[in-house]
Amino acid sequence: MVEWITTDGLTDYEEALAFMENRVAGIINGAAAECVWLLEHPPLYTSGTSAKAVDLVDPNRFPVYDARRGGEYTYHGPGQRVVYVMLDVGKRGRDVRKFVKDLEYWIIATLDTFNVKGEIRDGRVGVWVQRHDKPLQADGSVAEDKIAALGIRLRKWVSFHGLSINVEPDLTHFDGIVPCGIRDHGVTSLVDLGLPVSMADLDVALKSCFDAQFD
Repeated sequence: MVEWITTDGLTDYEEALAFMENRVAGIINGAAAECVWLLEHPPLYTSGTSAKAVDLVDPNRFPVYDARRGGEYTYHGPGQRVVYVMLDVGKRGRDVRKFVKDLEYWIIATLDTFNVKGEIRDGRVGVWVQRHDKPLQADGSVAEDKIAALGIRLRKWVSFHGLSINVEPDLTHFDGIVPCGIRDHGVTSLVDLGLPVSMADLDVALKSCFDAQFD
């Protein structure tokens, strides 16, 4: 049984790390249930294990945390739904690549409930949307913006960290980094795409699409 927790307001990043550490330890020793935690953070940047210093464009803009998860630099802040997944990957086949794909497909299914077509691109982590309302790229291809990011860490086959979906964050806050090390594409949100979606709407969609990937 997976426990769902929704925290209102803005959650301190270090407090979130401490909660995940404790919960993962409990799952490993059988004292706690798996958990999906929905929250928002104050404005901050996090670096993953593949982060490059050159991609931190403005190191003084917001606090920067070493997340010790996979991936590069990312932004968290108000208006972005952060989803921390503390799940037993061991009992789900011990296939890390499949687990990451399941997270991606969960995001895509969630976006589809709002008629947003999320897509995966080789060599670009996260979920992307085509922007036919923007000029074509230099190579003539359709512009694409990132709407969701993900990065996980495993301890004894239990996951922590997770994913984030942009509902209505201040998109200029992403200017202080090169999100996930990708310079040639932008960032978007559900509201930026013209959809009046609330955080509560997204939470309902996340919950309704979860079992299809992780049951």
